[in-house]
Amino acid sequence: MAPRRSTPAITNKTKKKAKSPPSDPQGMFSGMVVHLIESGVQARRLQIWKHRLEQLGAKIEIVLSYQWLEDSLREGKKVLEESYILSLERGGGDKISNTAEETFPKLLNDVHSGASETLQQKRIRISPMDLADTNLKNTVKLEENAVPESPDSSSGSYGSMHSLSPEITGPSIDAQHKTVLTSDSALLYSPPDLNRNITEIFGRLINIYRALGDDWRSFSYHKAIPVIEKLPFKIESVEQVKHLPGIGKSMQDHIQEIVTTGKLSKLEHFETDEKVKTISLFGEIWGIGPATALKLYEKGHRTLDDLKNEESLTNAQRLGLKYFDDIRKRIPRHEVEEMGHLLKKAGDDVLPGVEIVCGGSYRRGKASCGDLDILITHPDGKSHVGFLPQYVKHLKDMKFLREDLVFSVHSEEGTDSGVDTYFGLCTYPGRELRHRIDFKVYPRDIHAFGLIAWTGNDVLNRRLRILAESKGFRLDDTGLFPATRGSGGQRGKGSASLKLRTEKEVFDFLGFPWLEPHERNL
Repeated sequence: MAPRRSTPAITNKTKKKAKSPPSDPQGMFSGMVVHLIESGVQARRLQIWKHRLEQLGAKIEIVLSYQWLEDSLREGKKVLEESYILSLERGGGDKISNTAEETFPKLLNDVHSGASETLQQKRIRISPMDLADTNLKNTVKLEENAVPESPDSSSGSYGSMHSLSPEITGPSIDAQHKTVLTSDSALLYSPPDLNRNITEIFGRLINIYRALGDDWRSFSYHKAIPVIEKLPFKIESVEQVKHLPGIGKSMQDHIQEIVTTGKLSKLEHFETDEKVKTISLFGEIWGIGPATALKLYEKGHRTLDDLKNEESLTNAQRLGLKYFDDIRKRIPRHEVEEMGHLLKKAGDDVLPGVEIVCGGSYRRGKASCGDLDILITHPDGKSHVGFLPQYVKHLKDMKFLREDLVFSVHSEEGTDSGVDTYFGLCTYPGRELRHRIDFKVYPRDIHAFGLIAWTGNDVLNRRLRILAESKGFRLDDTGLFPATRGSGGQRGKGSASLKLRTEKEVFDFLGFPWLEPHERNL
């Protein structure tokens, strides 16, 4: 065989001849918007197709994971898109599709690029023994010794995670309470949960990261758990889940390690590190945040018994310590239902016609709850004023409410959007075991926003909040407000909320697909 000739050097003249043909804006694909989704196609071929489409007049757009928008808002700038591009793989003729809420912001060019709100959630406790029923909702995170009184997200208080809420759509008050306070099996959230070996480990990581003050990592595991527990198959390889929403590269590595070894080295490291273990333990006490937990560790405390004589603890924190084991126990759904009926009857005793709804994981159909979230209003728009102090007194006389943690009344002065708040401890009739209970009393015109926020879950609330921001609004549990910016670029909100009286009106205004409460375990 004759030797192959060496390739001559490419001159500038040669380059010029080899240049691709010029773009033709009026080409055969003119006016088309093409979404390129990788589907088993080599990257080089995909680039060639993209180039030819653009040459012939097409406009190329990419489909990005919702995480891109969240990360951009968190960083306060547009992050690189490459690692967020969605790809759909085919196998056996079936396509893994993404839900509308995961893919709707293919590119929200009008989204505000300011830093996203700090994630401050009501403390979420994950029980490894009952993870499938765990309450993945928004919760008040009481940082240090401060007691927040307003869920206004613009003020940086606990409600920044509770950013939504209209009221239930229904023909009558009675119909609403039938929906909320009965255990109709059709409304229960019962995922297959065939991968508890994975979700239990992720649940323990959530508690650790929460105690360490790493809300972002904690939230990422929160997003992954519902996705995994809804799978109708046992995960045997990471290839089965690598294109699912909320399962990024790091999460895939964790899943692969758990599937292969039955454990996760990261979790083992955390659980054997004295500092992490102690801070996580102290962070489980109601009212103690990461900074306080760290200070207690630095003072030399290592166990719950060590804290019994710690003078710096507030009264609420001492109650959290005293009833530590009680508060951690989950409440069976049927008991929540029974207590809900008790609360409704007691409410009618104080104020006939008052509307009382049990929100949180109960309203989302979970089989057990970490605590009770009670949303209150009155249809006449004015009788709710002054109701909460009378209601609390009545429930204490009944020996249902036992200890107070937070109590703030704003309805009489009209401050803090007129929302009244009570956090405390209660007991199931005939028992001394303490359960956490929260009351929020909303004026009728903003009740719907509180209802969305305190139903959750936190993944849904966060998505709705980001969607509102993309439309130039700020969403929290007291309303949907025009977004504003101060002279220093600080983000704020207008003084008047849009008038949306039902949850569905809020969803419709934002353009988000309507979800019944039991469908909100995202």
